[in-house]
Amino acid sequence: MTDLTTPGDYLAAMRAQAPLVQCITNYVAMNIAANSLLAAGASPAMVHAAEEAGDFARFAAALTINIGTLSPAWMDGMTVAARNARAAGVPWVFDPVAHFATAYRRQTTETLMALRPDIIRGNASEILALAGGESAAKGVDARDPVHAAEDAARQLAGERGAVVAVTGETDFVTDGTRALRISGGSPLMPKVTALGCSLTCLIGAYAGVKGADLFDATAAALSHFAVAGAHAEVKAKGPGSFSVHFLDQLAALDGAGLDAADRREVA
Repeated sequence: MTDLTTPGDYLAAMRAQAPLVQCITNYVAMNIAANSLLAAGASPAMVHAAEEAGDFARFAAALTINIGTLSPAWMDGMTVAARNARAAGVPWVFDPVAHFATAYRRQTTETLMALRPDIIRGNASEILALAGGESAAKGVDARDPVHAAEDAARQLAGERGAVVAVTGETDFVTDGTRALRISGGSPLMPKVTALGCSLTCLIGAYAGVKGADLFDATAAALSHFAVAGAHAEVKAKGPGSFSVHFLDQLAALDGAGLDAADRREVA
């Protein structure tokens, strides 16, 4: 296989391999997340029950966990899946949705963080709070700009040994040493439910590529999402048509097109 050096290389490899991604995500996100992965070229599996989630995590290419709609039964599935993924060397991605909002979410997040996610993706408010800082948010929406969370992301990445992605108008990703900003996307994206949750699953698909560097893989997934969003906005008349065009653009982009439109810069 060609060396993985650019987002386009990762996209081509991801499509060639169609990695199986176990997505434990919320009720709101399941459909759009699965469709996003299919459009991008990966294979989603929405397996969350504790009775099978742990077994599944051992042979998936990657695992993603999103705590958007929590319940004790789902928490059992998340825990066993994360534990088994870690034991099997399967990369797993954590999306700590509004983890600061309630005591139950805080406890759940502490439990999952102790299982050492390889990649953490959140909005600026979530990452700020996860790193122990002050956030202006009270629920799932970010109330803080991405640039305000960059230092917190670097700190969190260094402390946890994870890649941390802060997503928003301009995304930021770091492994504590390297860092990139990725621009693009569209103002229509926050008006479509669960696109951020879908991005978490797409990061899992890129992380599941054989031989992936998780920092580069995360940046490639962010680039794919951002470029598809920018292209979809040109064709859309509003949030409804945007969601359709966005799936089309996730599928339409190829490696050369992604590299040509890539807007990464070293941070």
